[in-house]
Amino acid sequence: MPSIVEAEIRAFGANGDGLVLIDDKPAYIPHAVPGDRMRLRVGDDRQVEVLDLLSPSPERVSPVCALFGQCGGCSMQTTALPALLDWKTALVRHALERAGFRTLPRVTSVQVPPETRRRIDLAFQRQPGRLVLGLHRRHGDVVDMTECHVVHPALLALLDPLRHVLSSLGAVTGGGDLQINLYSSGPDILLSTDSALAPTDRVKLAAFGRDHRIPRISWKSRRRPEQGFEIVAQQGPVFHAFGAVKLCPPPGGFLQATEQSESAIAQAVLDALPSLNRRDPIVELFAGFGTLTVPMAQKGRVFAYEGHFEAISALKSGAIGQRIETTHRDLTRQPLIAKEFTKARVVVLDPPHAGALIQMDHIARSGVEDIVYVSCNPQALQKDSALLQKAGYEVLSVSVIDQFLWSTEVEAVVSFTKSKKRLSRRQT
Repeated sequence: MPSIVEAEIRAFGANGDGLVLIDDKPAYIPHAVPGDRMRLRVGDDRQVEVLDLLSPSPERVSPVCALFGQCGGCSMQTTALPALLDWKTALVRHALERAGFRTLPRVTSVQVPPETRRRIDLAFQRQPGRLVLGLHRRHGDVVDMTECHVVHPALLALLDPLRHVLSSLGAVTGGGDLQINLYSSGPDILLSTDSALAPTDRVKLAAFGRDHRIPRISWKSRRRPEQGFEIVAQQGPVFHAFGAVKLCPPPGGFLQATEQSESAIAQAVLDALPSLNRRDPIVELFAGFGTLTVPMAQKGRVFAYEGHFEAISALKSGAIGQRIETTHRDLTRQPLIAKEFTKARVVVLDPPHAGALIQMDHIARSGVEDIVYVSCNPQALQKDSALLQKAGYEVLSVSVIDQFLWSTEVEAVVSFTKSKKRLSRRQT
């Protein structure tokens, strides 16, 4: 029979739900906060229903968004942002401890402000009498994004005009996807639909671009994504600036979520580099279109590797005159082997969410003295860095960057070294 229990939320689970112990077995409650005391109904199938919040955690706050609980974006708006930063910092520390590192340096951390996100991936769906544009609810349909406290106001202001123009397109017969990046040159839009754009659709998109000062609008087929993108309207140059260097990113190119986090990550990487002269070789893996490459070229000579052809081509075109050499190489299928790191003074890598276990094995066996790892997934960080721990590396510095507010995602920059001299200056 169902039972009624009173229990306190002990911690966050990996997915950000509150962890509670019932008969010494874990159960997870969405939107609960460690320190909450709740009255719960526990079913015969161990499904847990919250009946009452008896006493809230000191870290519990009211959600800032009316769509919280519906929209699939933010999952942790009931927790104060400083507490979330502490939790994310702990995730990174625990990942390194589980990888086998016993001595860790003092962790630095930074959290971006709300309403600064400049990259959004949205879905849209035609419904009777309207078109909804937003994020999918958990395992459900699209929730219309009528407000958002994460997205940059310049992008949020485009959503209503986008609903109007998308609903007028013949290619939009059902649903589709929309990626928007806010580059230095302005918003850049990549539209994906099942049906091809008609000539009249292209005219409408070109007019939309002119009216809203969108430098470029591109399109690709959802049914045949391997065919790549097609530029359907361009009003002016598209570029993203890294200091004085301007690069032309491809449609849908990877961009750090906010301007503040891009700067914080780049600075953490620069701070983690060993002392270099301007000719020292820096091997950079998973370089994208140059978020870290360009800043690092001020410190040494960067040999940048990237598997996405359009991204590395953009970097190559924009890096003329810089100390940057680019190579198109799929590092998942063809990782650099240990002997290819012979001349590297330092290796810097920013792998995808799944990590780079095979590539990291070659790095660990290469003997290169210094490594800087940019992580977007603590679990992958744990697996990858365990190879370095076994190879005799120590953690020199850790920087945590919370660029995805009210979510479970966390970015970190971790430097590893075998240098006894550098380790002697480590602050633990």
